[in-house]
Amino acid sequence: MKWKILFGAACLLLGICVHASEQPELKISVGDWPPYLSSDLKHNGVIAHLISDLLADEGYRVTFQFLPWPRAYSAAAAGRFDASAVWMHKTEREADFLFSAPLLNEEFVFFHLKSLPFDWNTFDDLTGMKLGGGLKYSYGPDFDAFLAESKVRMERVSSDQQNFEKLLKERVVLYPQEMNVGYAALRSHFSPEDQAKITHHPKPLLVNLSYLMLPKSLEGSPALLDRFNKRLQRYRDSGRYQRYFEDLQQGKYQPEPSDPPK
Repeated sequence: MKWKILFGAACLLLGICVHASEQPELKISVGDWPPYLSSDLKHNGVIAHLISDLLADEGYRVTFQFLPWPRAYSAAAAGRFDASAVWMHKTEREADFLFSAPLLNEEFVFFHLKSLPFDWNTFDDLTGMKLGGGLKYSYGPDFDAFLAESKVRMERVSSDQQNFEKLLKERVVLYPQEMNVGYAALRSHFSPEDQAKITHHPKPLLVNLSYLMLPKSLEGSPALLDRFNKRLQRYRDSGRYQRYFEDLQQGKYQPEPSDPPK
C-alpha cells in the first residue's frame, strides 16, 4: 500500500514540475528602487510582485534581473530582455519601446512633523520655509522652477535618512519625497516612536505615472503588451491592484529581521 502512495506522490510532483517547465519564461530588467523594486524586499518589492502575478495569470513565469538603470534600459532595448520596469514615459523612449498602460502612480508629497501643522494650496504658500531635498534631485518642472526663484531654501543631502533626521530635529520644516519611498525609508531607519512623529500633507506636489516597457526589437512584444494591459485592467476593476499597495503601506514587503531584537 505504501508504494502506491509514494508512487502517486511522485507522479503528482512530476506533474507539477512538468507544468512549471511548460510555462514560458519572461525575463525583465529592473533597477533598484525600494520599496517598489528591490532584491532585499519580499517578492522583490511591490511592483515586481504585481508584475509577476499579472503575468502568471497569463501563463508566464517571470524572472527579474537587477541592473544599473542605464544597463537595464539598453539591454532591454537590444532585445536581451522581454521587458523593463518601471519607467516614466518620454517621447525619445518610444523609438525603442512600447509602453504599457500606467502601472504605478507616484505621488510626491511634503513630509512634516505632526507637531508643526502645515497646509498649502500653491507653491507660494511655502515662501520663507526651509526644505530638505535630495542631491541633484528633480521634483518636476513646476516645482524646480519655483525653487529657482529662491523663495524657499532647500538644503540637499544624499539620503532620505539624513533628510528625515533633519526633519525630526526641526532643522528643516518640510521634506518633499515620493510618498511610499518616504514611508519605506522611515520604516527602515527609524524607531516606531520617531515614525509616529511624522506625517505628510495629502495634496501631492507632483504625480508621475510609470510603465512597463516592452522592446520594439522583439516580435512578440505587441501581443504580450495587449495581454498585459487587459490583465492589469482586470486587476484594477476587481480591486486587486489596490490591495498590493495597501499591503505596501502596512509594511508587508519589508524583509524579516535576520535576528530577533535584543
